[in-house]
This record gives sequence, C-alpha cells and structure tokens, in this order.
Amino acid sequence: MEKREELYRGKAKSVFATDDPEHLVMLFRDDTSAFDGKKREQLERKGSVNNKFNAFVMEKLAVAGIPTHFVRLLDDRETLVKRLTMLPLECVVRNLAAGSLCRRYGIDEGRVLSPPTFEFFLKSDALGDPMVNEYHIHSLGWAEAWQVARMKELTFRINDILTPLFLAGGMVLVDYKLEFGLMNGALMLGDEVTPDGCRVWDRDTLEKLDKDRFRQDLGRVVESYELIGQRLGLRFD
Repeated sequence: MEKREELYRGKAKSVFATDDPEHLVMLFRDDTSAFDGKKREQLERKGSVNNKFNAFVMEKLAVAGIPTHFVRLLDDRETLVKRLTMLPLECVVRNLAAGSLCRRYGIDEGRVLSPPTFEFFLKSDALGDPMVNEYHIHSLGWAEAWQVARMKELTFRINDILTPLFLAGGMVLVDYKLEFGLMNGALMLGDEVTPDGCRVWDRDTLEKLDKDRFRQDLGRVVESYELIGQRLGLRFD
C-alpha cells in the first residue's frame, strides 16, 4: 500500500492518505505536549512504544467484539487504520477522581467513583475542548441520538474489558478518553489507547505511570509507558 500526503498533524500523531481511499496510515511521533500545547518536548522511543502499546490493546478489544479502525501494524511507528468520518466528540470514563474532575468539583484525587462517571467533551482546540451534554449534542447536530447511545455503550464495554486487564497487571485504570467515527454507516472506535490518553496508577502505591509523569515533571515517562505494557504482557523488543 502506497503512503501519500499528510492529511492531519496532531500533537503526537500524523495521519497520511494511501492509494486505497478506505485506509489511512497513522504515524506515532516522539512529540509530547500538555496544557493545550504550552508544554512540549520530544521523548526518544515514545512513538514506537505508543504504536506497539496501541496495537496490543486494539487486538484485545477486537477479540472482545469491539469494532475499531485498527487494521494492522506496518512498522515500528506506523499503523494501518480504516478511514472514518469522525464525530467531533470525546468520550471520557472516570473510575477514580483525578485531573480536571477534582478541580471542577473540589474533590480529593483518588476518590473511587461508583458507578464510573461518563462525560462528553467537544473536540475543539480553539475552545479548549469544553464539556458538553447530550442536549448540546442533539441541538447543535454534532451526533445523532443513536450515535450518542452507541458511543456510551461501547465506551463502557471497553471499560469492562480494560479495567480487569490492568488490575491483573497490578494497575488501576483511573480514566481515559475515546473518540469514535463512522464507516459505511457503522460506528466504531477511531482513537488510540495509550498512556497518552488514559491515567494508569500502580494498584498498591498509587504511583502515576501515565502522561501525568510528563505533566507533573515526574520523569521517566517512556520507561513508565513501557512498564505499563510489560505488566499487561506486552514485549517491546
């Protein structure tokens, strides 16, 4: 398959067209950013680690019957994905309180949320990805009612799959965000699942192993990403 022009360049990934209109190439770069791009750095090996981590999780989800855009790994940093029409929404599930939830409601970090909470955010860098509700989504035409219901259903199903997987590796899946898109009328996961987009803590010590290590200057970011993968059974060699 021939890789062609760059279609999109995000904070840490680039997406390229191919000679097949139904497929794209997703490149995981070493770029790392936080706080709406105010903090940026290049972290050696990060692109490769995230690419392999994401493929590992996507394969687990596929076995469990979750429809995703993932097709296969192409090389160390690139993945072949289906070309989706993306919905402009982020779905966030929170199992424990952390990050913006604590700031918004004045609650302590680490508080167990039972049942887990679900939030929609509008995907807009210019607006700072504001939180929205289903009335906003319906009234402003960002998604249809069945798409909203399906996104919530799949997001919680993914939580039911990943939470015990991380627990078996001695870790807690604190929260994560997902994006979805459409292909031939079917809604499917169109996002990565890596420590860039989820919070993961050690179950016993509550040590942060995810991107918060970069946000909070805790160091050893890529090494922690690798540790998460290894605890899940992933090998990076």
